[in-house]
Amino acid sequence: MTVARVTEITATSPNSFNDAIEEGVARATKTLKNVKGAWVQDQEVRVDNDSIVEYRVHMKVTFVLND
Repeated sequence: MTVARVTEITATSPNSFNDAIEEGVARATKTLKNVKGAWVQDQEVRVDNDSIVEYRVHMKVTFVLND
């Protein structure tokens, strides 16, 4: 039987939502083993002086626990 766990993370990028997602997954795989997927729960931007300065994603990362 396989047991999985879900953890929530927030990742940011000055370039795009896609970059923020890639950064978040890359960082998660450095700490967590057996990452199997990620669900982007929410996206938002930070605006300064009428321009987008940061893209932010809130994700739920699923990983399988070792025996």
